[in-house]
Formats: sequence, structure tokens, C-alpha cells
Amino acid sequence: MSGSSGAGPVVAVDGPSGSGKSTVSRRLAQTLGAHYLDTGAMYRAVTLAVLEAGVDPHDADTVLKIATELVLTIGTDPAAPHVTLDGRSVDAEIRGSAVTALVSAVAAIPGLRRLLVDRQREIIAAARVGVGIVVEGRDIGTVVAPDADLKVFLTASAHERARRRSTEQSADLHATAADLERRDRLDSTRATDPLAQAGDAVVLDSTELDIDEVVGRLAVMLRQGSSA
Repeated sequence: MSGSSGAGPVVAVDGPSGSGKSTVSRRLAQTLGAHYLDTGAMYRAVTLAVLEAGVDPHDADTVLKIATELVLTIGTDPAAPHVTLDGRSVDAEIRGSAVTALVSAVAAIPGLRRLLVDRQREIIAAARVGVGIVVEGRDIGTVVAPDADLKVFLTASAHERARRRSTEQSADLHATAADLERRDRLDSTRATDPLAQAGDAVVLDSTELDIDEVVGRLAVMLRQGSSA
């Protein structure tokens, strides 16, 4: 652990799509009585705004202009996380297939990453002086919160990840597996802040574990001050 005395804990949960990050992070935050931040939802919200504006998602300058001008609000209550764009709830829309297909491309834009990472750090800093926060994403332990009290890299087998995601979305298993492979490749090879395991992160394979088991293990690690 590296948090300061008297401060709320910061837990960084990274990992690929379908590894269980969202469910685990929300449940852990509720267990700890802490805030919860889904950084991926922020990139999805910007992607939705780009789609609605009819802009090429690879046009970095225009994407950054849109992101800078929109009013993006993200709630950090783990019991009821929410995202709004210019005051409009977009929780369902940002999970749609159109956004999912393009979010990796939008999230690869360096200027956008710098903008959103700054916002994420502000949210974390505010939570640290209070009850703490569990933050999930792909670059939390390496970029956003390298001084987190506990860093976790959550993973699962490719088949299990595809099974979970296809069940969530009532989608074809093979098509889902192909899409996850595509996103893994894009997220892991982007030039700026790629998906990567922090050197001091706990690697936890959730393939054979249920949510309660994963959350229980992480809660124990945090209490014990373990990051290995």
C-alpha cells in the first residue's frame, strides 16, 4: 500500500473486456463504503457524442474539440452509477453496439486521454480525502493512479470472457469472442496509455471464481495492506 495515513483507500482495477471489472469494482466499492469510477464510461460517453455529431472518430482534433466542449458528468455512487452528456442520461446508449465498435479508436487519441485522465485524477483526489474510491479501466494502475493503495489486474480465459459478455448482451458467442479479440489488440497496442499490467499489481484470474470470491479476496488484500 502507498496511501497516506487517514486517507480513504484508492483501488485500481485494470483488465480486458469481460474480465468482470465492472461488477467486481462496484461490489468492492459497496463493501468498502467507497466511491466507484468507471473510466471506460467516460470514453464511451465521448464516443457517443462523436457519433451523434457525425464526426470521423479518427479525426483527433475534432474529437478533442467535442470532448472539451461537452458537459460530461459521471456519478460515483456504486449503487447507482450514471453518466450524463449535457444533462441528458446516456447510461443505456453508451453500452450500445455502435459505441462499442468505435470506443477503442476514440480512446486511442492522445489529447483525449490527457483530458480525461486529468478529470479522473480530480475525482480520485476528492475521494481520497473522504471515503476512498475503486477505479476501473485499462490504465489505472499504470497511468491514472500509479500510487493506488491496491492495484489489481483482473483477467479470465478468453472463452470465459466471451461467454460472460455474450450472455450479458444476448449476442452470438463466436462474434463476441472475435470482437473481444479485436478490442484487446487495439487497447494493448495503442501508442498512448495502452492496456497493461502494472509491475506491482495483483494478478487475479476470475475464470473459476464467482463475484463474491473475487471481492472477498480483494477486500482481504486491502485490509492486510498487500499489493503482491
